[in-house]
Amino acid sequence: MLAVVLLGTAAGLTAYFYPEKILCVDSGKVTADVIVVLGGGSHERPLRAAELYKAHAAPRILLTGSGDDEINRQILLQAGVPARVIEVERQSETTSENARFSILRLRAEKVHSVILVTSWYHSRRAQKTFEHYGPELKIYSRPSYFAFASKDWVRLGINKRMRLEFVKLPGYWIRHGINPF
Repeated sequence: MLAVVLLGTAAGLTAYFYPEKILCVDSGKVTADVIVVLGGGSHERPLRAAELYKAHAAPRILLTGSGDDEINRQILLQAGVPARVIEVERQSETTSENARFSILRLRAEKVHSVILVTSWYHSRRAQKTFEHYGPELKIYSRPSYFAFASKDWVRLGINKRMRLEFVKLPGYWIRHGINPF
């Protein structure tokens, strides 16, 4: 019992003082069939996707999420990504829907591997959600590191979003059966 309490305390302290160690997942330099950019964030995600596309990480980009899909498309175009390689999924409004709706499309296109681009603090939940709904796919994570330095968390509003991820991780486990670890 004491070991469980100590382990829980250690995990809680790590999450509080070093949230990036738990929330951020980066697969490193990889290649895949498609880059999937999740909506949300501070519009840094399409810039990261453009960077990866230009580095030949994948030949196509799928934007997923209603609301900022057209803004993200315009950012990609302004960053020099050709319009012919950009696809858009406009129906999803949550990370779970991003995964479910995108995976339906990717299966139909016979895609085998995906690079997810999202914010660093959202990368664990996003990757685990896509792996849950698409277990046959190889899912890589290459997050944006916008406001990764702790000095920027409060100033840029990341602190609230990051802390909310610690609620959403167990919430997705309970609601959708998505194990965050």
